[in-house]
Amino acid sequence: MRVGVLTGGGDCPGLNAVIRAVVRKGVQEYGYEFVGFRDGWRGPLENDTVPLDIRAVRGILPRGGTILGSSRTNPLKSEDGIRRVKDNLAKQEVEALIAIGGEDTLGVAARLSGEYGIRCVGVPKTIDNDLSATDYTFGFDTAVNIATEAIDRLHTTAESHMRVLVVEVMGRHAGWIALHSGLAGGANVILIPEQRFDVDQICAWVESRFKIRYAPIVVVAEGAMPKGGDAVLKDSSLDSFGHVRLSGIGEWLAKEIERRTGKEARTTVLGHVQRGGTPSAFDRWLATRFGLHAIDAVRDEDFGTMVALRGTDIVRVPLAEATARLKTVDPSLYAEAEVFFG
Repeated sequence: MRVGVLTGGGDCPGLNAVIRAVVRKGVQEYGYEFVGFRDGWRGPLENDTVPLDIRAVRGILPRGGTILGSSRTNPLKSEDGIRRVKDNLAKQEVEALIAIGGEDTLGVAARLSGEYGIRCVGVPKTIDNDLSATDYTFGFDTAVNIATEAIDRLHTTAESHMRVLVVEVMGRHAGWIALHSGLAGGANVILIPEQRFDVDQICAWVESRFKIRYAPIVVVAEGAMPKGGDAVLKDSSLDSFGHVRLSGIGEWLAKEIERRTGKEARTTVLGHVQRGGTPSAFDRWLATRFGLHAIDAVRDEDFGTMVALRGTDIVRVPLAEATARLKTVDPSLYAEAEVFFG
């Protein structure tokens, strides 16, 4: 069998570990051949490939990013995209495709598998940890560790100058990174997309910390919104999946805090720092296991499925189910963190 592999959407630590595991087990145990498609769904759309064998995956386990490249290309929005993908898979003699990505990449895989007969297996990847069918996605743990270290460092400079420091982390629709890193880093306020926030309440919490000579840290997810307001956008343009570019809620909030309290407030936007660099041990472990089980699904011809973590077990779930809804922060979990606000 000849198997195609692609990585789509935003990059994250652990992608290379999946590729390595898929190829190593597929070649060594099943005698499969592999072809890598470059830049997500753009690869099969434009027939852009790279060789993918054991030599190609040597030494990539600790590397961040993806050796295949990534993009937010949506073949469903491209002219005659489905036919082009099917024709190019046929040209490459690809009999099965492993798609590694988040809700958008796997949403395409679900439609191609369910409606157009392309034999796909999905692997969940997103630093946002917002795919409902799996307990964790790889990339999330690394992003949380990076954000937590940043918060730890910001505490000391905030205290030295007695400033409010607002830390903006990623999280479009789900506040998992903000919640985990904020709680682990000892933030005094955590703001997530699932719960609209009251600026006056935040200012009250900020002022209460200054009364005890403590400089507050506010962690805010990029998709968080104030009551009665809208998301803060970098611009109004949409990508091929219909997403706007979020950025700026941290700067907006810092200005509001400074205006209302008179206390100096500064912003740190972590941005793509959360995506880059060496994956954590957990993400390497999880990504490797996902890769091993994904190639097993190909061998079993269990197409239209995604591998997922349930407890400590790797299971298979239908791609359609895996992409049907996002996993968001439960109010009870957020209530646990509220104990430390103010």
